[in-house]
Amino acid sequence: MHFPVLLKEVGEYLLPEHLVHQSDSLSDKFFIDATIGEGGHSLALLKKNNYQGKILGIEADPKSALKLKEKIKDLGLEKNFIIINDNFVNLKKIIKENRFFSVDGILFDLGLSSGLIEESGRGFSFMRQEVLDMRFNPYHKNLTAAHILNQYSEEELKNIFKIYGGERFSGRIAREILAERKKEKIILTNQLVRIIKQALGFRYHIKSSARVFQALRIEVNDELENLKKVLADSLEILPEGVKIAVISYHSGEDRIVKRFFKDESKIKELTKKPISPSEQEIKKNKRARSAKLRVGEKIS
Repeated sequence: MHFPVLLKEVGEYLLPEHLVHQSDSLSDKFFIDATIGEGGHSLALLKKNNYQGKILGIEADPKSALKLKEKIKDLGLEKNFIIINDNFVNLKKIIKENRFFSVDGILFDLGLSSGLIEESGRGFSFMRQEVLDMRFNPYHKNLTAAHILNQYSEEELKNIFKIYGGERFSGRIAREILAERKKEKIILTNQLVRIIKQALGFRYHIKSSARVFQALRIEVNDELENLKKVLADSLEILPEGVKIAVISYHSGEDRIVKRFFKDESKIKELTKKPISPSEQEIKKNKRARSAKLRVGEKIS
């Protein structure tokens, strides 16, 4: 079962208790969930506001978006949701097309949804034997993880694994990839795991596979550049008073969010330090262990 990360904390910032208990608590609240996934955070916000309001949910994976639409229909909450299958980098266009301007809060949960890992078959997990694709939406993008592994130079691969994955043995792994791809194309997840193990020998740890897979996913989907763009766009198009909440899981993501909140004069930081999950939450959901929540408010 997939548990939404920092669910209570997100609710406290986007829909504080003093608003819930005010006389207008039954008035509509409007939120954007830019990475809606299975809808856990959004459903909790709606419940907290007595199901009054509307949520514009953006989901890059077409299967996940369709599955969520069916779930919402089964719950009888179609009037509360607009679900868009697109990448959040297109936020400005999505908001304009749906005329969704009066927004109380926007959430970016940058973690990989369980649907992508468990059901997409696109090679996001090194624990499964699948094709090395890693595109969030295979209909909107041509670059795949397999293309990167078979076409990028040794230096490019080394930099990707080091910068996006924090892998200290990135050079060894890149060299081994070039040697192996001369023998056969690297197209499957288990091939890549074997190559990583060969490259590191007794130094191999499962975390190296996790880092390499994370780095490839970030490169395929241009995640860090997209994050920079969407944060800037959200500040430009959303109204004064909107809360911007971001849950990051990677040091590169967190640096971008931290810099954005500190450097932008139009943002008031509501979290001076990032909020991390409790030990109790981490025990229940191991994926939450690296999560960091930062929240800001647009002030002008």
